[in-house]
Amino acid sequence: MTERNTRKKTRATPQRSIFRVAAIQMASGPNVAANLAEAERLIARAATQGAQLVALPEYFAIMGLADTDKLAVMEDEHGGPIQKFLANMARKHKIWIIGGSVPLAASAPNKVRNSCLVYDAHGHQVARYDKIHLFGLNLGTEHYQEENTIEPGNSIVVFDSPFGRIGLSICYDLRFPELYRAMKDVDIIVIPSAFTATTGKAHFETLVRARAIENLAYVIAPAQGGYHLSGRETHGDTMIVDPWGVVLDHLPRGSGIVMASINPDYQAHLRSSLPALRHRTLDCSHLAPAKDSASNADPAASQPDGTTT
Repeated sequence: MTERNTRKKTRATPQRSIFRVAAIQMASGPNVAANLAEAERLIARAATQGAQLVALPEYFAIMGLADTDKLAVMEDEHGGPIQKFLANMARKHKIWIIGGSVPLAASAPNKVRNSCLVYDAHGHQVARYDKIHLFGLNLGTEHYQEENTIEPGNSIVVFDSPFGRIGLSICYDLRFPELYRAMKDVDIIVIPSAFTATTGKAHFETLVRARAIENLAYVIAPAQGGYHLSGRETHGDTMIVDPWGVVLDHLPRGSGIVMASINPDYQAHLRSSLPALRHRTLDCSHLAPAKDSASNADPAASQPDGTTT
């Protein structure tokens, strides 16, 4: 896994004043045009309410009847209707937009890259992150295998913006804290998601707040939230969390927007008061797995009934 620090077109000095951000929640369906129309409505609403940075959920442009439906609408990395839409929205409203995920062409013809694209207020694409961790679940009647239709990325992506240093991730990445540690001292973490109702109810808020606390970062987590034509149900609970782990605003279900103010001075105060990021002493990527002192023992003797742990 390598780090790609995208600073091609914009290297603005972070603003120190308080600014407004928005996370959009949707219940997208298989019709791209209808989904973009709903996204346009919500983006306009967020911009009207003062949002300078707006983030869309994973799969905002399509939640197909089948996992393979996204292959039919995948775009080349150099452009397409979904990418044009994001650029136009950013330019029209003079805001930064994080397009939760867009299906882009992969090296394998039967797969896509699940890509988070970022556009500045001039409509220029300034960052792209391809989802690294691919979701798999076999639980009762629920079965998901993203690896069947998605080619994983292999680069950590952070970029500089007028709002500070931002790290990108998508949905299942949320379960892998080492990804966020590797981003170093990011100010904002963005996690567009489409968590299942089952896993989301159990873990989503806990994991989002944990990523905020352990990195002393603001977290913007836009999500899919509701019932989809495919029969799938997503958890929702779009939220924005501050570096202390406080949920500033959230939306349990349905289409809508979540708004919050981000205060760089408050974040700097927390990092100064509790300098946990400077107290780190272990770089686990250079450590070999700890040797089990009982590794040479008879495994059958580890439990009274002969089972092992």
